Amino acid sequence: MVAGEFAVLQPYQQLVVMAVDRFVYATIKDSATNSLHLMDFQLQHIGWEYNGDKVELDSKDKRTTFVQASMTTACNYLNEQHIAIPPFELTIKSELDDESGVKYGLGSSAAVSTSVISAILNKFMPKKPEAKLIYQLAAIAHVVTQGNGSGADVAASSYGGFLNYSSFQAEWLRQAYEESQTLTELIHRDWKYASLEPISLPDSVHVCIGWTGKPASTKKLVEQILKLKTTNSKQFTSFIRHSEQAIANVLAGMKQNNPQLLLQGIKENRHALATVGRDANVAIETPLLTTLCDIAEQFGGSGKPSGAGGGDCGIAFMPSKQAAEDVFVAWEKAGIKPLALHPYPHGAMVSDIEHINEMK
Repeated sequence: MVAGEFAVLQPYQQLVVMAVDRFVYATIKDSATNSLHLMDFQLQHIGWEYNGDKVELDSKDKRTTFVQASMTTACNYLNEQHIAIPPFELTIKSELDDESGVKYGLGSSAAVSTSVISAILNKFMPKKPEAKLIYQLAAIAHVVTQGNGSGADVAASSYGGFLNYSSFQAEWLRQAYEESQTLTELIHRDWKYASLEPISLPDSVHVCIGWTGKPASTKKLVEQILKLKTTNSKQFTSFIRHSEQAIANVLAGMKQNNPQLLLQGIKENRHALATVGRDANVAIETPLLTTLCDIAEQFGGSGKPSGAGGGDCGIAFMPSKQAAEDVFVAWEKAGIKPLALHPYPHGAMVSDIEHINEMK
């Protein structure tokens, strides 16, 4: 998340999100029997069956929930297109988290949903599925499973790069899903709240991402911020207004290749988030995130929490490569872990990567 957190949960509010170069791999191949392997959970040789309406797994492990929902969504869509689904073996491997098991909050459930649906569609459809179809089906699977969320991480996983994004609104999508007779009908509906536009970072600007530690519950933070809508609508309205102004400057900075305008917008968004956090009595900007942002500003850039805050990752935009290198050094001295993450221009794609074969 670059800018626009929390506000994006409201209709037509814009957010800037980017894909990064960490991946979930879904390897699919023909098989005599249906089997599923979730390598990160040491869950292998899980049998499964598709009954024409739902994929049923021979496992009660709750960690399979998003995979099962994504498989069901992809298979139901193929079934509606009268495409046969012969037995297959699906293996999923993630590199989103640290080798030690530390989770950096990189939207793993969204990336898993996107990769599973992309793998199944690419395997069985007669032509390559468009990013929009993958995004819509993954968003449906994700919202049906999780019940909420903006879908921005699904969009980033599907399209790649930087996106100017407004959410479909989870409540609308849940209701539309219940009202629709088929997935085909739903994806052809007017997703009236949703919009998506690829955008680019100014050439001279460098992205720095730092991890500050274990985050608070995203769901709880969202619930507490949204409480302001009823407990103090004036404060919530003020936050939305300030977020809109910040995002407008971020977008103008990106579209006009104007680094200073981008940095100004990031700084404004930081203050809007910190203010609404104080108003809602939740620490969106923790002390270490404050340090991360202040260090970025000391070296001529701008920083802010990325995502729901409360810990986890912060993001900084720096005006030069040297400034970015200086920030990483200063962050490490302050106890912040610089992450070797970079913007990635591609979304879900078919790739013959040698180390996929090493998963088993």
